[in-house]
Amino acid sequence: MNKLLIGGLCATMIAGLSACNDEAKVNTAAAAAPAQQTQAATAVKAALTSGIDFANFDKSVRPQDDFYDYVNGGWIKKTEIPADRTSVGAFYDLREKSKSDIKAIIEDVAAKTDLKAGTDEQKVADLYRSYMDTATLDKLGITPLKPELAKIDAIKSTDELVAYFGESQIIGGGTPLAFFIDIDSKDSSRYATHLWQYGLSLPERDYYFNDAERFVKIREQFVQHMINMFKLAGWDKPRKSAEAIMKLETAIAKAHWDVVASRDSTKTYNKYALADLQTLAPEINWNSYLQALGADKQPDIIVSQPSFITDLGKLIKDTDIATWKTYLRWHLLTNFAGDLGSDFDKENFDFFARKLNGQEEPEPRWKRGVSKVNNLLGEVVGKVYVKRHFTPEAKARMEQLVENLRQAYADSIDELDWMTPETKAAAKAKLAKFNPKIGYPNKWEDYSKLTIAADDLVGNEMRAGQVEHQKSLDKLGGPIDRDEWHMTPQTVNAYYNPTMNEIVFPAAILQPPFFNMAADSAVNYGGIGAVIGHEMGHGFDDQGAKYDGDGNMRDWWTKADLDAFHAKTEALVAQYNGFFVYPDLHVNGELTLGENIGDLSGVTIAYKAYKKSLNGKEAPEIEGLTGDQRFFMGFAQIWRGKFKEEAVRNRVATDPHSPAKFRALGSLENMPQFYTTFDVKPGDGMYIEPAKRVKIW
Repeated sequence: MNKLLIGGLCATMIAGLSACNDEAKVNTAAAAAPAQQTQAATAVKAALTSGIDFANFDKSVRPQDDFYDYVNGGWIKKTEIPADRTSVGAFYDLREKSKSDIKAIIEDVAAKTDLKAGTDEQKVADLYRSYMDTATLDKLGITPLKPELAKIDAIKSTDELVAYFGESQIIGGGTPLAFFIDIDSKDSSRYATHLWQYGLSLPERDYYFNDAERFVKIREQFVQHMINMFKLAGWDKPRKSAEAIMKLETAIAKAHWDVVASRDSTKTYNKYALADLQTLAPEINWNSYLQALGADKQPDIIVSQPSFITDLGKLIKDTDIATWKTYLRWHLLTNFAGDLGSDFDKENFDFFARKLNGQEEPEPRWKRGVSKVNNLLGEVVGKVYVKRHFTPEAKARMEQLVENLRQAYADSIDELDWMTPETKAAAKAKLAKFNPKIGYPNKWEDYSKLTIAADDLVGNEMRAGQVEHQKSLDKLGGPIDRDEWHMTPQTVNAYYNPTMNEIVFPAAILQPPFFNMAADSAVNYGGIGAVIGHEMGHGFDDQGAKYDGDGNMRDWWTKADLDAFHAKTEALVAQYNGFFVYPDLHVNGELTLGENIGDLSGVTIAYKAYKKSLNGKEAPEIEGLTGDQRFFMGFAQIWRGKFKEEAVRNRVATDPHSPAKFRALGSLENMPQFYTTFDVKPGDGMYIEPAKRVKIW
């Protein structure tokens, strides 16, 4: 990614004018002759907006008590969640816009009558048609699954069973093991094979064991859902089959590591020579499994949860083949339920969307069709998306913001009072190696080997799985692909990849309220600046800090610094454990620790970068707000959201991100600058005494 302006360059431009920030233009005008000064300043101010949506405020709430509700409460009160959604808000509304934008692209392509077979345009048009042609799907029903069901029926031994685990994963069926290929965390110059625990239908292991009434009801509904699905498929003994699957999945869930242990990079890095896999689970014919995946020639494999593999081996030995075959049929059926016609689609929605997440109605078919195209041919439509919706000016301004944040992060590291010079130098070396990717890939994905047919939706999905699996296999033994993206340009999100030490910002998130080309810099630093800082923060969160600037997991800390860091992260865990979403449900501070560090670091560094961008001058007052007020309001409004209770409860159990409200409040309550800006004092709802505030980066 090209490196452009850093914050310090602004002051060196002729006459102080540059594209670095709008405030520079305002302050340059103020240096003109008195008669010209007022006219120039007025003209510049008129061209700026605050970027703050005052209609969303709830002025009955004091900002000192609940800044999130102060900025977003009016919107929350007047906004209803549509029946086809479980959430609305800044992120979710942009995702809806992205779907509409992609729909327009797909329809433009599909309207053409001269599409040549094998072209990207033909594939987009026919994939969408294959999903939208519900008459054909209703007619076919379960027929497209019959070849795979026949393979399951033919399984006669545990060796054949574990081999089919590999085959099933490739085409999108069911398996208790997840195999994948990714960069080796301790040798970032090579790709390695990995194993991860898998195999559950319900969101997380606790759903199988929690005795609270809600979970008991979900388990009962799940069994009934399986019975209903088996009846639709015309299979014998639906209740007996459903109960057998529930028993087996409960045993698999018992073997699963919990969500906190599974996010620990150290615990989940366990490299085994292939021959040594037998010591973990001698009941599993690993050669058969890996041959089915095409990965039996590798020298080693990284096992994320070794005890799970051991327990799975025992389960394979102790569970009869007939039950495993029923399990495989179920997962094949449920994974493709949305592609098998209206009856299966409705039943699948009724349990997983309505009962589990509170969604009242399915999304319109076209939205789900767009998601299908995004999943299978994302970068094909992504190429058109960026031409229509992402300007070179936006990319340049984002590159500038990234470099400003990088410099502010470096300054903040220098100023830390708890870190020794030795560790500071290593941290800054890592920061300097961050690779930002903005908007879209330099090299687009090749879909030439994927065959798409307008009348074969299930086949399209299975062939896509096979093509993607082969692409992964082809990485083994080769150089690291530095141009690869793990999100499409039309994705409203961002990410940090520790083994590549890269921060990635797809085009679709670079829109208001995150990134507003018409607004002054304060709201953009509070919005997308905090997002940039958040992703940088992941490089220094409780897991990212285990990786160096080259993407290798190694210890680059002094012991004293690491102890001090852990003390600060433990304090942050305690703070978030004290946030109650509902009277009976609090945030899981351990599960969300990495994201909470990212949020706190992100807004802290974004504020520092914003102040640095002013070059020592005061920000102009715009729409009655100071620059600092606009910054914090810009941050709070990006977390605007409203959610179904069922969806929130599921997310608290499984999602490493805190609920939106606490992503805003938890960070701001720790920032002294917020206290000064809004005069937060003892007794106010957001007040934390100084000694208990957490400052990490």
